[in-house]
Amino acid sequence: MRPVAVYHGGVFDRRIRVAELIFRFLISAAALLAALLLVTDTQVKQIFTIQKKAKFTDMKSLVILVVVNGMGAAYSVVQTIRCVVSMLRGGGSIVLFNKPLAWLVFCGDQVMAYVMVGATGAAAQSAAFAKLGEPQLQWMKVCDMYDSFCTQVGEAIATSVFATATTIIVSLISAFTLFRLYH
Repeated sequence: MRPVAVYHGGVFDRRIRVAELIFRFLISAAALLAALLLVTDTQVKQIFTIQKKAKFTDMKSLVILVVVNGMGAAYSVVQTIRCVVSMLRGGGSIVLFNKPLAWLVFCGDQVMAYVMVGATGAAAQSAAFAKLGEPQLQWMKVCDMYDSFCTQVGEAIATSVFATATTIIVSLISAFTLFRLYH
């Protein structure tokens, strides 16, 4: 059996680095947008003489989603800067040939992907209960009263789903980058 030579460099590596940079920028923008949509979302409803204000802090899963999206945006900004620095250095990427750093990036990307999937899933489930109610538990359809609030929450969750999917793609890229170092 002949050993297979693996070429680390050239057009393929540049495309991977550019794709990673674009995806990390998209994660930063989408996660920040999702967090801002949730934080700025309020609606006041008057029921007889009582005013009730709906805000994201009323649903703990939305609070967690804001925190996780903020963490995801910050982590992605740091990684975007790392990508830009490695591209500006020319020749090779500092991650493509550095196993400890590649492991660190891989683990960070995996943690962010799992945390974002969990937070987005929990918020989506809570939003479904708010939209549809749960008759067996006598939970009412909250979105019938706070329609614009729920619409903006839905937009934030959709944006968070996009950020989460992009984070999963980036974690696949970092896995590829890491494990090809062992080939």
